[in-house]
Amino acid sequence: MARRRTRGRKTSRRKRTRKTFPWFKLALVLLLLAGAYVVWLDIQVTSQFTGKRWSLPARVYARPLELYAGSELSPQLFAEELRALNYRPVSSVQQAGQYSRNRETFHVMTRPFTFWDGEESARNLRVTFSGKTVAQLADRNTGKAISLARLDPVLVGSFYPAHNEDRVLLQLKAVPVSLTDALIAIEDRGFYRHHGVAPMAILRALWVNLRAGGVVQGGSTLTQQLVKNFFLTSERSLVRKVNEAIMALLLELHYEKDEILEAYLNEVYLAQDGRRSINGFGLASYFYFDRPLAELSVDQYALLVGLVKGPSYYNPWRHPERARARRNLVLGVMADLQLISASEAARAKTQRLGVGSVGRKAINTFPAFLDLVRRQLQTDYRDEDITSEGLSIFTTLDPQVQWGLEQSLQGRLNELESARGVEPGKLEGAAVVTSVQGGEVLAVAGGRNPKFAGFNRALDARRQVGSLIKPAVYLTALEQPERYTLATLLDDSPLTWTARNGDVWEPGNYDKENHGEVPLYQALAHSYNISTARLGLELGVDTIVSTLHRLGVEQKLNPYPSLLLGAVEMSPFQVTRLYQTFASGGFVTPLRAITAVLAADKTPLQRYPLNVRAAIEPEYAHLVSTAMMYAVRQGTGQAIYHALPYERSVAGKTGTTDDLRDSWFAAFTGDRLGVVWIGRDDNQSTGLTGSTGALRVWRDLFVQFNDSATIQATAEEIEYHWIDPATGLLADAACLDAVQLPFVPGSAPQQHSPCARGRGALPAAVDWFQELFE
Repeated sequence: MARRRTRGRKTSRRKRTRKTFPWFKLALVLLLLAGAYVVWLDIQVTSQFTGKRWSLPARVYARPLELYAGSELSPQLFAEELRALNYRPVSSVQQAGQYSRNRETFHVMTRPFTFWDGEESARNLRVTFSGKTVAQLADRNTGKAISLARLDPVLVGSFYPAHNEDRVLLQLKAVPVSLTDALIAIEDRGFYRHHGVAPMAILRALWVNLRAGGVVQGGSTLTQQLVKNFFLTSERSLVRKVNEAIMALLLELHYEKDEILEAYLNEVYLAQDGRRSINGFGLASYFYFDRPLAELSVDQYALLVGLVKGPSYYNPWRHPERARARRNLVLGVMADLQLISASEAARAKTQRLGVGSVGRKAINTFPAFLDLVRRQLQTDYRDEDITSEGLSIFTTLDPQVQWGLEQSLQGRLNELESARGVEPGKLEGAAVVTSVQGGEVLAVAGGRNPKFAGFNRALDARRQVGSLIKPAVYLTALEQPERYTLATLLDDSPLTWTARNGDVWEPGNYDKENHGEVPLYQALAHSYNISTARLGLELGVDTIVSTLHRLGVEQKLNPYPSLLLGAVEMSPFQVTRLYQTFASGGFVTPLRAITAVLAADKTPLQRYPLNVRAAIEPEYAHLVSTAMMYAVRQGTGQAIYHALPYERSVAGKTGTTDDLRDSWFAAFTGDRLGVVWIGRDDNQSTGLTGSTGALRVWRDLFVQFNDSATIQATAEEIEYHWIDPATGLLADAACLDAVQLPFVPGSAPQQHSPCARGRGALPAAVDWFQELFE
């Protein structure tokens, strides 16, 4: 009995000492954890939303078209530039981005734009043409003449962040009120009243979702949508929805309504363009309508707002009826809320969707040129800066030259393949066009397909250059006027040269002939290999290598005799750098593709001014240019004048390599330099010489230009004499084949040719040559 009582007492004691579950403490811990979680979410919201919110791609612009009375520009090319800028032809110009045309007179309202040298306001212009020249430029409002105006530049491409999001940032004050009114009316009518969430909308959506057994409807405010797009994922789950609501409340706690609305306008997803996502209304306006948001009409605003619900489902190209119905719904709501009148809504509903061309938009219009821009930027900027800091990059690209180059190269390659029975697509080509005086790169073609963003032959295809190297040999000689002049007779008889190791080199001429003694200018004009090789050996191959480096060739060159005839591999861009020195009158000019760079806030970061150094004395540059002018007048390049007017001043050189693998032509006018290469990627024969291939592409392009400038003015230290080409001696009226050649003072021959019977001077007016320099 005692044991039982004792056991009973123990049991009773245990019952008395049992503790209750600590609900209060658990609730307190959970509350603290929830508070800590909210604090963590708050840190995420403020740290990500304050300051830089987006990685912005760099925008790359072509040169702005400058207009002034007397500028060479045809009405057709002006209209093409306006179309490239998506200016809209109208009967009466009312706003920026519009133009009208009455024969030779254009009325244009330019767009405001921030250039590297400041902001330029919209201008109402009257532009009158006479032939291929701007005759008058005036302010249409006042009628007063304007000295200079410029259009906003063509956007030629962008460099994108790794996530491929693209957007054009908007400030709320620049967004049309019709757009924000429509957005709030459709997506969140209580936006300016709630604090981030709308409880009644959430309850309504919760009831629908419970009945459906899943998430089928949202009650999200604009703030919640912004949180989902900016901070979270599109996952449909209760946890994500709770996070979204908390973060929306926190966002509204820290930021003003207008700041949240502005962020939404820039963040919302509105389209997919290949791998590039179109975010924000600023870019969507360009994507769908090819113009800025400020130039849209109310029906177009309604379409953009309607797309927020589902850009793919309401895609106006794939599903136009759905898109139209959704747009009209938005217009109806706007009318119901008296944001627009009933008549405005009715009229807007009758409008076509008005979207631009069907299909994927061209992101980078000129990939070969953009490749060059990116490489030049990388000398001053990191890759992440180029792709994420929203830089505005102003370049030297001339869209009209670029379009002409692409058409000329592609069209001529197709024609050559057809005429010669070559398998279509086998011939490839590349070309570079620059300005003579400034070294600005005006156009680049990296292949026959101008939109292909792969291997850039203009920059990376290193091929033997053949006879393009020869002007450097002749320059080296002419820089010794006591030994060589343009009239000096060179030996073009057979040549055998034996190297120290016993190797024998016997160069031959392309025509398989020997030409005896020929004047130096004709040896270059006709591209005679033997006389060039003999001259180079006399001067010394090392000396020629030194000249090439002075001219701007940066690569290492092996001083082998074959170098004298072009056994050197260079890209078209490297050849352009070499010939730029000849074209500029003896100055090494870095080839520039960039003019200036602005930060995302439009503050200037860097300018790229002209930077030159003298490499050749001007008189010797003049002598070499003279010989190259004879090359296109009488030598291997004379097919140029099958299309160009004979009075056009051109200097150039053809290039052909062994087995006709490479066809080259490099030539310049007083305004532009162009270098063209044609070959095959498999390095097989093209069957083309420089004159039957590359020259024709150059000619097709340059016939489009009205290059009236002469090639470098005659150097001061130059004198002209009539010469008999057969003897290299002074000539007179009795010498029928006499030519007038330039000489450095004191270097001209002193003796007269046997044909010079009367020893009288020939009248300067009978020679075409000197007139080309005047």
